[in-house]
Amino acid sequence: MLAPCALAAARLPLTVRLANALAVPGAPARSSGAVAIDLLTGKTLFARNADLSLAPASNEKLLVTYGALVALGPTYRFRTEVLGSGRLSGGVWHGDLVLKGFGDPTLTSAGLKRLVVQLKRRGIERVTGRVVGDESWFDGVRTAPGWKPSFYLWESPPLSALVVNGDVYEKHLALRPAVAAAGVFRKLLRLAGIPAGRVVVGRADARATVLAVNESRPLSGIVRDMDLSSDNFTAELLVKEIGAEAGEGGTTAGGLAVVMRDLGAAGVPLQGVRMADGSGLSLDDRVTARALSALLLAIWRNPQIRDVVWRALPVAGVSGTLQDRLDRRPTRGAVRAKTGTTDLATALSGYVRRQYAFAVLDNGYPVSFAASREAQDRFVTALAATP
Repeated sequence: MLAPCALAAARLPLTVRLANALAVPGAPARSSGAVAIDLLTGKTLFARNADLSLAPASNEKLLVTYGALVALGPTYRFRTEVLGSGRLSGGVWHGDLVLKGFGDPTLTSAGLKRLVVQLKRRGIERVTGRVVGDESWFDGVRTAPGWKPSFYLWESPPLSALVVNGDVYEKHLALRPAVAAAGVFRKLLRLAGIPAGRVVVGRADARATVLAVNESRPLSGIVRDMDLSSDNFTAELLVKEIGAEAGEGGTTAGGLAVVMRDLGAAGVPLQGVRMADGSGLSLDDRVTARALSALLLAIWRNPQIRDVVWRALPVAGVSGTLQDRLDRRPTRGAVRAKTGTTDLATALSGYVRRQYAFAVLDNGYPVSFAASREAQDRFVTALAATP
């Protein structure tokens, strides 16, 4: 049985309970925004500073998740190709082999081995030329705008269209991803009994023949892993992939232009929204609680992507970045949400059961992690405790 004070609190209107939940010392209202929406009706149940432009931290990945699923589709697969300019004679490939990346953030040595197997089946036993790493599908910019210098390597390896094993090469991060990838590929060729020449970086000739192709898992699985673990690297490559496939080229700016266009087409209010990168690391990123909640509602009403996003979001007390958070009733298993944390921002946005969408953003210079997370958790708990 509830104590008298708890029973009295439970009888308060939802708007009052949500406002009270946010009243945490150290989480000032002037630098935070919060919205709760009824998923059935689309009605806004609560809004405080809904249009305040705030740093989103990794809640930025929600926008990228939506943009990727709309622009590329849940079944989209990244490809990696081996191309050759030359000829095969007596088991010898006379010419170079080009390993060309198309932005796959999940490419591993296992994928390269599948390429080697295909080359063996073609009868290639030796390569007279070089092994060329081709990363030209994207631009050569290794970071994103607005990153602190410390974010490079610490928060994300160098960005490239050709990266293998998360850019870990011989137990360290490689500063030249395409060279490292081509180096791994040459080693695998030699292990398979196919000696080849030196490793270089270059571009495949327009007339080159495709000799082998590897494809990634569907995008639906990739965004799930990205959002569960809040993977910065994958988010940044997804943005460039959107630009390469649906925009004006494989650049951060090109991809974000497509994402912003598609957000606007979905009815997401973009006033106060500024996307500078895909991960939310950029100091220039801004979003509003109203925009995030409208996005979550748009996702919910889109049958082609709703279940994909539902499975991608961490589950309170169960998985991903929420595995050890909100792990008691009534929130455990009932809340699916994207977390976000930087020195300047914390955020939590997602769904409570299939009943509510919510977004809570807190900023500070620096932000109080303990206070802001307490406010967010109390807000979500109030929603979860509502029938």
